[in-house]
Amino acid sequence: MKNIHSIEFYTGSKEELLPGFEKDFPYIASRAELDKYIGGYVPWHWHRTVELFYMESGSIEYDTPRGKILFPTGSGGMINPNVLHRTKAISQREKNIQLLHIFDVSLLAGEQGSRIEQKYIAPVITAPQIEVIPLFPGNAEEERILKLLAASFRLSSDEFGYEIKLREALTEIWLMLFELSRSMREKKGERNKSNDKIKLLMIYIHEHYREKISIPELAAAAYLSERECYRVFHDCLHMTPVEYITTYRLQVACQMLAKGQEAVTVISHECGLGSSSYFGKVFREYAHCSPIEYRKKWQNSDR
Repeated sequence: MKNIHSIEFYTGSKEELLPGFEKDFPYIASRAELDKYIGGYVPWHWHRTVELFYMESGSIEYDTPRGKILFPTGSGGMINPNVLHRTKAISQREKNIQLLHIFDVSLLAGEQGSRIEQKYIAPVITAPQIEVIPLFPGNAEEERILKLLAASFRLSSDEFGYEIKLREALTEIWLMLFELSRSMREKKGERNKSNDKIKLLMIYIHEHYREKISIPELAAAAYLSERECYRVFHDCLHMTPVEYITTYRLQVACQMLAKGQEAVTVISHECGLGSSSYFGKVFREYAHCSPIEYRKKWQNSDR
């Protein structure tokens, strides 16, 4: 299991890049130390795989377009493929460890269109009302799944038959999640058409954040009116387009400050935030410290 302290993305996107993910066994296990991520959070992103996780220590908050869920130590859950989400460590003063299984559903279903996929996989991953299936101690059924989930991370890739044992463990967990999600699946839910639109809008911003971005240009990138553009941002990210553009630029600035030695004036222009005085003002509002203080904190931290 690989320890991770950062997240990687496909160029110009916020679709997560998964190093080590192979077609012949579409699975990776990660041990994410969120308190060591720059800023203590993972920004908005998505992936085409299932995310199954267990909180070994600390607490994190998951944000999705439908709202926020807090996951303390001993809890866990499943994130459906292509669901937009972000995570944040509740405290950077404590060890925050999240164990993750990331896998393509073909690992369990086999060939596309198989009976297993149609009966047990598709009903869950295509249910528009299911973004997250949360699991908490205190509920007997959820506790049984959490126990199996925690045990599955103790499997060693060095032991004989690891791949088969892992698939068996994930299949057992999936069947229990399938039963647990029955009531969620029975509720009526329509596919959120804004989900695809917000991704197009985000991709445009990620590709053009260094430049001046006008709302008409941004809206046109997703074939929307300005009014619809504002609505999509409000419904999915709970902020305005301008707020997201500024936040994204500041996130890029945080990465540059933590990883490089460029002058603050260079970073402010590189991120599309203009003069160093304006950059200093909005950065302090965002990070509660100056850019120089932020650089010292993260470059001197034991990450």
